[in-house]
Amino acid sequence: MAGSLKDQLLNIGLVDQKKAKQADTEKRKKSKKAKKARKSGQSVVDEQAQKQQELEKQRLEKQQRDRELNLQREEERRNKEIEAQCRQMITQQQLTWPNDAEVSYNFAYDKKVKTLYVTEELQGQLIRGQVSIAVLDEKFYLIPDKFAEKIEQRLPEYVIRIQPEEEPDEDDPYADYKIPDDLMW
Repeated sequence: MAGSLKDQLLNIGLVDQKKAKQADTEKRKKSKKAKKARKSGQSVVDEQAQKQQELEKQRLEKQQRDRELNLQREEERRNKEIEAQCRQMITQQQLTWPNDAEVSYNFAYDKKVKTLYVTEELQGQLIRGQVSIAVLDEKFYLIPDKFAEKIEQRLPEYVIRIQPEEEPDEDDPYADYKIPDDLMW
């Protein structure tokens, strides 16, 4: 079994003449590249160092992407937690009123005027700002104002707060004509 590996593979029939020539040309090209690199001052070690730098760069980029994904997941988790807390607060602190309440209370929600039928006592509390309206799944709940403040700090879109009436301007010509609280529109 003397001879090169190429000769042995050709004799056995595993490789044909064309593939053997192709392997020889690739081998010559690689040796030329290595020779040229040595002449210009570079070496195989430099190429390996470049590959190592590229791998390190890819690893750092992957770590950065992973950090950003983790931050995004953490933010989503926090948002879900805050929403769950607000939902729980609304359901636990909601005020009940009879279904047959006849006093209507109108308020603006989503650029539309909505109506809630409440008792006179609740209407007065709504007007004074002691009670606020909370929105949960397109359903309206009445909650005490101190809880509405807490919810509003976290998720302002869940609360419709009615500000108590302010003192009118001194220059207002209609200051003497108060709008009644029970005015129906």
